[in-house]
Amino acid sequence: MIELIVTKDGSHTIFDSELGVWHHSVNGALQESTRIFIELGLLEKAREGKEIKIFEMGFGTGLNVLLTLIEARKHNYYIDYTTLEAFPLPAEKYEALNYDLLLDSNVLQQLHQLSWNQKHDVMDGFSLTKIQNDLLEYRFAQKMDLVYFDAYSPNTQPELWTEEVFRKIYDAMNTGGVLMTYCSKTVVRKTLLAAGFNVEKHPGPRGKREVLRAIKV
Repeated sequence: MIELIVTKDGSHTIFDSELGVWHHSVNGALQESTRIFIELGLLEKAREGKEIKIFEMGFGTGLNVLLTLIEARKHNYYIDYTTLEAFPLPAEKYEALNYDLLLDSNVLQQLHQLSWNQKHDVMDGFSLTKIQNDLLEYRFAQKMDLVYFDAYSPNTQPELWTEEVFRKIYDAMNTGGVLMTYCSKTVVRKTLLAAGFNVEKHPGPRGKREVLRAIKV
């Protein structure tokens, strides 16, 4: 069963009672995604001043796409965004999410309603391709500059946190590409290093001491 939960910053997250996992931190879904994927990922990568090819593992609620789109609109970023999701949310769940209200936006439902496995020009300079597939089966079609690795935790989906998977992503990234993840477990850091990345620790969002940024050099 999938339940909508209000986190401490007022934004929704999803709780999957069958798996016993949350989509975001209960300390605040919005502040978590903003800190990890936007501040430490997108805004840093955008300093290079060129088109950014983004790959997201886990479309989920659509929050990361929405935040990225808002920043792209604000700063005139050029972004080609691909997001992967094996189990899309049903309409009655994504229609109830409050991100548009909190962010003064009106596009979240539109992002969810876009057809899967097809590239869409959402606005000038921002394209979105939603792929309904499993990461283990997915084959990258282009080199990526920025990866939002937002899969369920290693305890829940250990098969997605292996050296083989991270090597697959590493090989699909441009030199200088960045992978951001909320998980800072020692075993994850060591696995990223084994896959070839340089790994940095950065202060995390409220309620999380640190997060990881992995760089392909």
